[in-house]
Amino acid sequence: MGNISNIGRIFYGIAITEIGLQTIYERDFPYMLLPPNHSLLPGLSILAVISGLLFALAGIGIVFEKKTREISLLLGGVLLLIFCLYHVPYQFMTGTNYRHLGEWENAEKELAFAGGALVIAGCFPGKNENSLFRFLGKLTPFGAILFSITIVSFGILHFLFAKEATSLVPSWIPYHLFWIYFAGVALIGAGITIILKIMARLTATLLGIMIFIWFVSLHIPRVIVSPAADLGGEVTSAFIALAYSGIAFVIAGSSKKVA
Repeated sequence: MGNISNIGRIFYGIAITEIGLQTIYERDFPYMLLPPNHSLLPGLSILAVISGLLFALAGIGIVFEKKTREISLLLGGVLLLIFCLYHVPYQFMTGTNYRHLGEWENAEKELAFAGGALVIAGCFPGKNENSLFRFLGKLTPFGAILFSITIVSFGILHFLFAKEATSLVPSWIPYHLFWIYFAGVALIGAGITIILKIMARLTATLLGIMIFIWFVSLHIPRVIVSPAADLGGEVTSAFIALAYSGIAFVIAGSSKKVA
């Protein structure tokens, strides 16, 4: 892996580790990992602790490059299964308005994390893999697409909820509405160009830098000033942004220079 891909892999691994540790601490799943009705699951606390431990170990393995391909393939496969078999049925069966893009926000976050794991796995060669890893390995070319679908969707949401989103812009930055629209255009453009592999290396690099700036300038301050009741959600949102930045950097590092 190149330097920028290594940075991205570490960002993603740190985010996965944090999500795992937070799941263990709260004995509940972060808001984006499972739909709201997961509270009905039997033995929720035990399941959360076990899942959190596995996530934390997976994140540590990704950060320190231990069995990275195998861990990333399993992680991507599990997250993709949760998206397909839990999030999607939930949206259609219990969602208030499954046709509204905003209702799919958390499901798409899960999709982006699955795509990121597959992107990382694709950076490592598979040798003497069993049938499961060979099957999951065939999904790695779709990792960047899954991630980009979420990025495009979030760009559209910047336009659909522009006025509401202005509250996220720090008060010291002028022209709040302009920056919301600018971010929306940037996200849509970046997602489309990555999918079409048009200047993907440059686009993904700029996308990773932009989201990392958001992590530092928007999310960290919100975590610092967040009341205790909202702290868990703000911390999760911050590390989701760090993961997205990392995924973009991995895509940039794994894209051809001529792309």
